[in-house]
Amino acid sequence: MVVMSPGPRPRPGGSMVDLRTRFGRLVKSHRVRAGLTQEALAERANISTDMISKIEGGSSGARFAVISQIANALEVDPAELFTPNLPAGQLQRAALTDIVSRLGSLSDSELRWLNGVIEAALRPKG
Repeated sequence: MVVMSPGPRPRPGGSMVDLRTRFGRLVKSHRVRAGLTQEALAERANISTDMISKIEGGSSGARFAVISQIANALEVDPAELFTPNLPAGQLQRAALTDIVSRLGSLSDSELRWLNGVIEAALRPKG
């Protein structure tokens, strides 16, 4: 009798790593949109700059109290720090993440103008 292995098992904690990465990138995106440095966010949230750096880098998670402090400092609902504007697979694309972070600091009128440029550039030729 041959016993077939179901294949490799998912790495334990893999989904937690993905969540930390997503959370960190969303914190950074909101911070950039608010025009804050890591130092300024840390001061507003009453946590260390090192902690903000680790969270944004995905190397550290955050307890509920810290999540609440960061959300209050960013003036967002804590749920917004877990709600990506991008599908999960897109977060692996560093260039796209960089663009989204930079867009966060633009005004509404600048975003409308840029949206028109993007629409024109992506319009089918012919």
